[in-house]
Amino acid sequence: MSIVKNRYDFVFLFDVKDGNPNGDPDAGNLPRIDPETGNGLVTDVCIKRKVRNYVQLVKGTEAGYDIFVKEKAILNHLIDEAHEQEEVKSKEKGDKTEAARIFMCKKYFDVRTFGAVMSTGKNAGQVRGPVQFTFARSIDQIVPLEHSITRVAVTTEANAEKQQGDNRTMGRKFTVPYALYRCHGFVSAPFAAQTGFNDNDLKLFWDALKMMFEVDHSAARGQMATRKLVVFKHDSELGNCPAHMLFDKVKVEAKHKPARDFSDYNVIVPSQNEMPQGVAIEVMV
Repeated sequence: MSIVKNRYDFVFLFDVKDGNPNGDPDAGNLPRIDPETGNGLVTDVCIKRKVRNYVQLVKGTEAGYDIFVKEKAILNHLIDEAHEQEEVKSKEKGDKTEAARIFMCKKYFDVRTFGAVMSTGKNAGQVRGPVQFTFARSIDQIVPLEHSITRVAVTTEANAEKQQGDNRTMGRKFTVPYALYRCHGFVSAPFAAQTGFNDNDLKLFWDALKMMFEVDHSAARGQMATRKLVVFKHDSELGNCPAHMLFDKVKVEAKHKPARDFSDYNVIVPSQNEMPQGVAIEVMV
């Protein structure tokens, strides 16, 4: 597959119902929130994690699609492993870091896509990935709810003795009744050339955005789904229009408040006739 040669910008809408899309560990795992406006937030790191998990499930051990940043990984071991490859070992000392960087881009989908800091261990340099996200922000204010929950069991005999056999444990669970989140993203052709991010990688990335919530259900996250993916493709590497002008053309309006379902919103997507010259629009979801 050929290296991506076009710039892309995209608008990504997803929602949550009776769940916590991204807990804040600094706030007792409450849903992330903008304290000034009350809008909910989901970090770019959270979204990238779900993309990684989807690719790992779909591609498994297929060559070129391993994941660098995955659960319980020791990153320096993986960087050191790159330096043990023949194409790296044979290089002069000054060229080893660059050879290791190229190897890491070839082997790991997330390095090729999102970039990585790999200057620890034996050093594989730094990679600036072609695909980047903003934080996702809810369209409307959210009201985080706190629920008391009971577990009819305890973990130790000591706890059972304290409760004289009642064996109940109280806990807390935080949810958002409903929220529609909007995220913006970018695909850079010049950075794709540096990492080897190709058309096949791009298709897999779009598939991940469409399907990643379908393979990530959990009681904590409630019901989450991708609701809209609007992609703007430029006919050049550097682009034909500022991204913010394209994003402004996609409008999301609440029919009434409080919203409790995606059907409570109108999503207005421009037609191709409204696009600047050199930009094509595709609604993938």
